[in-house]
Amino acid sequence: MRVERWDDGHLRDRVEDLAELLCETVAGGASVGFLAPLERAEAVAWWHERAAAAAAGRLAVWVAADGADRVTGTVSLAYPDKPNSRHRAELVKLMVHPRARGQGLGRRLLTTAEDAAATAGVTLLHLDTETGSPAEHLYRTAGWTRAGVIPDYAASPLGELRPTTLFFKRLGR
Repeated sequence: MRVERWDDGHLRDRVEDLAELLCETVAGGASVGFLAPLERAEAVAWWHERAAAAAAGRLAVWVAADGADRVTGTVSLAYPDKPNSRHRAELVKLMVHPRARGQGLGRRLLTTAEDAAATAGVTLLHLDTETGSPAEHLYRTAGWTRAGVIPDYAASPLGELRPTTLFFKRLGR
C-alpha cells in the first residue's frame, strides 16, 4: 500500500476512482457529509471541487492505493484563508474503502497528514467526527484531545441526526 500526496492534476485524472471510494465509504455507513445512496455523479462533482481547492492551495490531499493501483483511502488537510489562523488546519475526509478496513490504513493516513502538517509549520489540527464511530476511537487512540460533543450535528448516511465529537491535536510540542 502506498500513500502519496496528489495535486489537482492527479485528482482530476483519477476522479472516477476517488468517486468510487466516496460512494463505497458512504454505502459502508461512514458519516462523511453525504446521505446514502450517494449518486456517482454527485461524488465526481465533489471530487472536482476538491481538485479546484487543491489547485488554489486551500487543500492538501493524500491518497492510498494498493498494489493493483486501486484507490483504497484518502485524507485531506483544509487550510484556512484568514491571516490569524494560518497556524492551524482542519483534518477532513479521512476515508478507507470497506475492502481495506482493519489493516491500519486509517492510522497510516492520519499519521501522514499529521506529519505533513507539522513539516508545513502547522501547530494545531482540529476535526469533527460522528460520536461513537470507529473514527472517534482512532482519533482518541492517536493522541487527539476531545474538545466536546455537539448533539444532532449531522445526519448519518441513513438520515438520522447524530452527535459529533470535536477533537484537536497540538503539533510540535
